[in-house]
Amino acid sequence: MNIAILGYGKMGKTIEKIAIDRGHTIVCRLDNTPKKEDLAKADCAIEFSVPEAAFANLKACFKNAVPAVSGTTGWLDNYEEATKLCEENETGFIYASNFSLGVNLFFHLNKQLAKMMKNFEQYNPGIEETHHTQKADKPSGTAISLAEDIMAETNLKNWKLYEKMPQKTQENLPVVAKREPDVFGVHTVAYHSQLDTIEIKHEAHSREGFALGAVIAAEYLKDKKGIYTMKDVLGLQEL
Repeated sequence: MNIAILGYGKMGKTIEKIAIDRGHTIVCRLDNTPKKEDLAKADCAIEFSVPEAAFANLKACFKNAVPAVSGTTGWLDNYEEATKLCEENETGFIYASNFSLGVNLFFHLNKQLAKMMKNFEQYNPGIEETHHTQKADKPSGTAISLAEDIMAETNLKNWKLYEKMPQKTQENLPVVAKREPDVFGVHTVAYHSQLDTIEIKHEAHSREGFALGAVIAAEYLKDKKGIYTMKDVLGLQEL
């Protein structure tokens, strides 16, 4: 498969290595918005840039009927327009706040746990995430996805960023975001009561997990039309 990499930073370089190891060809590596000629040979684009560039990158892909996989967070105000462009141009799109296979299993586990806990009001849910100091968005897109899945199963109205985990909130799901050197990503969901704590946790050990998931998503998307998620890629819709 011919792959265009949009966003050639640390993640882009890791994606390149894994894609080549899996037998794919990289046809362009860009830090700027692609032109038609950049995408001419691409079967799929993998987009890991910055929030300010993501939508323009995706728009260029879809207008040239190139399916795209995007892991950039912080641009989702334009998500509906992006999906509309994808469908109008009859191509394919997968967005995920996190492409790690383990994290997507963690998302599924988080939803199942939230369903189990919704009738036990003595437990107060909370999320804590830690990333490297270069990560711009706070909280992480992964933490927001976890929060949205919990809120869908509870009476909590919104998530709110806190400096430290409060003992109890009335309407907000507390999210604590920490930034420390050399941390690839740690996400913890905990349900606290006066008597005990129930906790699930995912810790990334390298960028390779995110990159591998993105390449697998691109492999899944090849020759498909429409909007998909990592649930489709991993077959979690059936569970």
